[in-house]
Amino acid sequence: MMVSTKGRYALRIMIDLAKQEEEGNVPLSEIARRQEISVKYLEAVMAILNRAGLVVSRMGKNGGYRLAKPPAQYRVGEILRLTEGRLAPVHCLEDGEVNCSRSEGCVTLPMWKELDRLISEYLDHLTLEDLIQGNVKWNPEK
Repeated sequence: MMVSTKGRYALRIMIDLAKQEEEGNVPLSEIARRQEISVKYLEAVMAILNRAGLVVSRMGKNGGYRLAKPPAQYRVGEILRLTEGRLAPVHCLEDGEVNCSRSEGCVTLPMWKELDRLISEYLDHLTLEDLIQGNVKWNPEK
């Protein structure tokens, strides 16, 4: 699984909006400046987030974007799946089912399925609030 620029930027945008929550609507130009993302690319990612109802937009004076719900209610997995599609580690699992003519005799398939489950479980456990608060645990010795 390789998260694209679109997925990474979507997380950065959502975190930026969460940090600006008390400010109300945040203009796109401010997010672009803080995150060093071009306004054009930001518009494309924001359109995805807006269509999915993750953000709310307002036009005109005092317009901009804000989160549709509190940061603790957004799962990282939800945001990445929206922008990336499935987060499967291998092509044969991308559709949510095993999609390979060799699957019956594939000795690596159980490993890939478990990795897929672990990735989803981990990303669905993390919230935007966790990222903002630094509540992301990593233990390489585990």
